[in-house]
Amino acid sequence: MQTEAIRITRHGGPEVMEMVSQNAPDPAEGEVVIEQKAIGLNFIDIYFRTGLYKHPLPHGLGFEAAGRVAAVGSGVTHLKAGDRVAYAQSPLGAYAGARTMPAWQVVKLPRSVDFESAAAMMLKGLTVQYLFRQTYRLQGGETILFHAAAGGVGLIACQWARALGVRLIGTASSPEKAELAKRHGAWQVIDYSRDDIAKKVLELTDGRKVPVVYDGVGKSTWLASLDCLQPRGLMVSFGNASGPVEGVNLGILAAKGSLYLTRPSITDYTPTRQKLGAAAKDLFDLVSKGKIRMEIGQRFALRDAGKAHEALASRQTTGATVLLPE
Repeated sequence: MQTEAIRITRHGGPEVMEMVSQNAPDPAEGEVVIEQKAIGLNFIDIYFRTGLYKHPLPHGLGFEAAGRVAAVGSGVTHLKAGDRVAYAQSPLGAYAGARTMPAWQVVKLPRSVDFESAAAMMLKGLTVQYLFRQTYRLQGGETILFHAAAGGVGLIACQWARALGVRLIGTASSPEKAELAKRHGAWQVIDYSRDDIAKKVLELTDGRKVPVVYDGVGKSTWLASLDCLQPRGLMVSFGNASGPVEGVNLGILAAKGSLYLTRPSITDYTPTRQKLGAAAKDLFDLVSKGKIRMEIGQRFALRDAGKAHEALASRQTTGATVLLPE
């Protein structure tokens, strides 16, 4: 199947992304061909474009999308042609109109979830699932800190926390973004353009601080995050939106209260079809109950992926962004 796709042959800015015509091969054993209807945009796409995350060139971009199964290879039993499907992790190359990929990484969509919402939620929603239900399993009643609460992952986290009975303190870069996060379930939101994060967390928790910080921002929030943690608290560093955390002196974890630190990845939390399916069911159940609703703030044509990257990197976006094949 011929299709258009975004490829890069060198690392750099948005200008390195090129639209090319390529073939989505017939499915081999254990594979499916997906005709894609919507594609998710994530910061990790920028990391691979710039070379922060390494992969042999040339290559495509993107890890999540939603669409219909066009063809099924031998040995695939959980999917058939015509099924509405989505995926959150895959070989690089989701920025395409159609693609061939391993079937075990693909899940069926319930009727309650449309293509755009699925493409916007899969990687972000499953990220929140492993953060809240596996990395540090929230029980309800906790007060936590979650950075970038008005972003694509953050808005899902706000809603999921509310569903669990968890008080989520979010951070945001403007009053407008702070209000957006609160509308989605954040208990309190710190506008870090005006307030000191650690001091505000201390105030909001009556001096107790929080047992866990979820930080997808990275470099610019690293020290503030550590200062918000209770003794023996857990620092969950799961992203690098402001750049990677580098040169960490492990002694700082002792100095700030015998803190724990983890750098999780979705790949290690959904390594099999069964574990992926269980995590996706957890997400879809909350969506079906109306506990989580997707906020799609921006839509771009696939050929305008460069503009989408610029908007995301400059923090001009709210909620999720999807790319639409033409």
